[in-house]
Amino acid sequence: MPLLKTFHIEGNDDGSRLDRWFRRRFGAIGQGQIEKMTRTGQIRVDGRRVKSSTRLLTGQVVRVPTFCIPDRKSQVSNEVQIGEEDKEFIASCVIYKDEDIIALNKPPGIPVQGGTKVRRHIDGLLSGLVRFGEEVPKLVHRLDRDTSGVLVLARNASAAGFLSKAFSERMHKKTYWAIVQGVPPQNRGQIELALEKAGKAGQEKVFAGLGRKAITRYQIIDRAGRDLSWLALYPVTGRTHQLRVHCHAIGHPIVGDRKYGQVELEKSGVPNSNRLHLHARSMTLRHPRKGFVVLKAEPPDFFRESMKYFGFEQWNGDVVGDHGIEV
Repeated sequence: MPLLKTFHIEGNDDGSRLDRWFRRRFGAIGQGQIEKMTRTGQIRVDGRRVKSSTRLLTGQVVRVPTFCIPDRKSQVSNEVQIGEEDKEFIASCVIYKDEDIIALNKPPGIPVQGGTKVRRHIDGLLSGLVRFGEEVPKLVHRLDRDTSGVLVLARNASAAGFLSKAFSERMHKKTYWAIVQGVPPQNRGQIELALEKAGKAGQEKVFAGLGRKAITRYQIIDRAGRDLSWLALYPVTGRTHQLRVHCHAIGHPIVGDRKYGQVELEKSGVPNSNRLHLHARSMTLRHPRKGFVVLKAEPPDFFRESMKYFGFEQWNGDVVGDHGIEV
């Protein structure tokens, strides 16, 4: 077995920090060891020395020492134990489960992965979904901390490889629901604005107009006068903070988006206006063995409260705005 192995970065990992990608993939390696291996050049990206905080791009090649790669036994040994309360919490998030995948309705406010000063996250709770000795589910895509909705996990290595490829090749459709300020001039439209990330590590922001191609399609589901609208958003590409930045760029920031939006609404006393109203409503996904599956997640309570407050029509079943609409 060679002393080094290379891994190609696929679309789903685009924008990930190297250290977080490393922990997600190999698990047991600590942050201190990752720092040492990047500093000494044992871990390289496209043959170059990099920092652990380096952001990865689709198509790059990461070189990793083989001793970091766990064998089959370590992959299936459920050594991380969590408390009963956390087990009940993560189990309550499950909306679909079969032999290959698990789908969660991720609550808002909890990050998908760990990082600096992050102690509780979805990835750290996944052992609560299996019995001791079973393989812990693997993340195959991400949602922002404050975004709720459909989050898919792979239950085995084969499914993880299949789904990672499916996501990188865009063999799926996603629909997000968002409540935004104002009303777009057209019922349906397309936002095509390149996106670029800039700023210090940990304080990065995404800016529209430069960088990598990004496309979002949208449809108005309902309006609350001229002040607010309920949109279905269909990301054609999957860039970091794409939906949030695109909505802001066209003058209709998502309610509660403190990073890219406006805070005037909070001052008006509108309930829940300080919470991000962005929900991953549904996904049509190519399954490793069952053709296509459709996964749907109901919005969190505060989102429902806002819908009622603003007078939006309640949905029933396949409301207009679920994925599949061409614009």
